[in-house]
Amino acid sequence: MKSETSAGFSRFAWVVVVWNLFVIVWGAAVRATGSGAGCGSHWPLCNGEVVPRAPELATIIEFTHRTTSGLALLGVAALVWLAWRTFPAGHLTRKASLLSLVFILIEALLGAGLVLLEYVEQNKSLGRAAYLSAHLTNTLILVGMLVSAAWLGRLPAIRLRKPGARWIYALAAALIASITGAIAALGDTVFPATSMVEGMKAEFADGAHALLRLRLIHPVAAVAAGLFLVALGLGAARQTNLPVVRRAGIALAALTLIQLAAGALNVWLLAPVWLQLVHLFLANLIWIALVILSLQDGLESGPGQ
Repeated sequence: MKSETSAGFSRFAWVVVVWNLFVIVWGAAVRATGSGAGCGSHWPLCNGEVVPRAPELATIIEFTHRTTSGLALLGVAALVWLAWRTFPAGHLTRKASLLSLVFILIEALLGAGLVLLEYVEQNKSLGRAAYLSAHLTNTLILVGMLVSAAWLGRLPAIRLRKPGARWIYALAAALIASITGAIAALGDTVFPATSMVEGMKAEFADGAHALLRLRLIHPVAAVAAGLFLVALGLGAARQTNLPVVRRAGIALAALTLIQLAAGALNVWLLAPVWLQLVHLFLANLIWIALVILSLQDGLESGPGQ
């Protein structure tokens, strides 16, 4: 009966993960479409109203993001409540669920800050780039905690150690690639190019804006991190007898190769909104695969495993 309860918790946790991925991708759509000021500089109200009347498209996009974010917060709160009912004191799933709640509250405050500080629309400041980097870092930690709760919730008892250094490096590489990607996406939003050649000229021009200069870092960071993750994923798949690790390793390698192709296509097509969203979604799937492999490495290396 207890195992059935744990499985039910894990299924609900994965639903919360999927919903949060939707919220994250929709948040990128807010930025990519320049709809961040769709509710004006008001928060938590939208243009001074609880529910905007006769809204414009930008308002609909922004208000939808706020609504889905609120539902995500309720989902994480329910996850914490369910974890406390399902698992004994000290169980790591309780801790992961509680940390998920902490980080989604921080996420909400960071989202409010974007509006109140007016880091939206065509704001080209480096402060916005730094803020978005912090926002993305918190988002990935949140996803990591939710995935940890879902993954560890399958197990009745857990003895977990710190994963091997290679997985720490992999998580750091993925984080750096993601942050540089967020800055590049911001550059694409506020400095759209009409052709790839024009975009490259703008990046290397004398007196080019810092966001254009920073946009150059992402392809290098992404390729370097990508090659490392592909090798790591294939290596993990070859070196284990556990089917779950083999599948996760193959998924990591495959997703990374698809992501590199999507990144190249993104540059070629001048970063259309739909491809930016696909690119971000793939980045989150890669992050999830990394979190699972890191957890499994800790489980495998733990005593009694």
